[in-house]
Amino acid sequence: MKTIVLIHGAWMTPASWEPWKTFLEAKGYKVLVPSWPFQDRPVKQLQASSVPELAGVGVSEILAHYEAIVRAQPEPPILIGHSFGGLFVQMLLDRGLGSAGVAIDPAPPKGVFPSVNALKAAFPVVSTWGAQNKVITMSFADFAWGWVHNLPEPEQRRVYEEFCVPTPGKPYMQGAVAPFTSTMEINFGNPKRPPLLLIAGEEDRTVTADMVRSTYKLQSRSPSATELIAFPGRTHWIVGQAGWEEVATAALGWLQKLGLG
Repeated sequence: MKTIVLIHGAWMTPASWEPWKTFLEAKGYKVLVPSWPFQDRPVKQLQASSVPELAGVGVSEILAHYEAIVRAQPEPPILIGHSFGGLFVQMLLDRGLGSAGVAIDPAPPKGVFPSVNALKAAFPVVSTWGAQNKVITMSFADFAWGWVHNLPEPEQRRVYEEFCVPTPGKPYMQGAVAPFTSTMEINFGNPKRPPLLLIAGEEDRTVTADMVRSTYKLQSRSPSATELIAFPGRTHWIVGQAGWEEVATAALGWLQKLGLG
């Protein structure tokens, strides 16, 4: 039985992956859905009470957390990540970890510059004084604009209330200075990098499809298998938006082509 590790992004918890977990387990996979450090608790609890320790969690801490989980598996697992989780998948693959990776609407690595919409989506965090050392709460208006803008308002509210939790500002601030540091650096020509599938939502404002295409061009420098699939009509909530099964099925089909079914 192949193991899949699902990695969530900022503002989310493992709860955002529950439909995928059920879907993939029904296909015969063992599925692990670990949280970021200090976020291993129910959504309502995270929404109601800030976790002070979360303020110190950045890219290095999250990567180390997931690297330990991946290395603890009896064989290299498949890695699937969304948003910041998609960036972490690529960084873990670059370290030679995992048998293959799927990065869905991935946050940009060093070398990929954010679009105007992406900058607007990140502005509420990066404009917060001292965000580097704070846990940030996203407003409904900002979530609706950046994540679920083409969904009916009642559905926008439901997703926000059921899934959106405060997130550390540190990864965002590290992203803001990524061009000048090595924090989010990837060796795009790495010949030992496992296969990678990039998935983009054509209507995503937080990580635009053009940004994912730029990541694909850089990742294609590696001789390892690298593919890109773009889905029309999908927002940043691509992993939960109506029709998410099509995205999961596409990822599964790609894995099966690699012999990882």
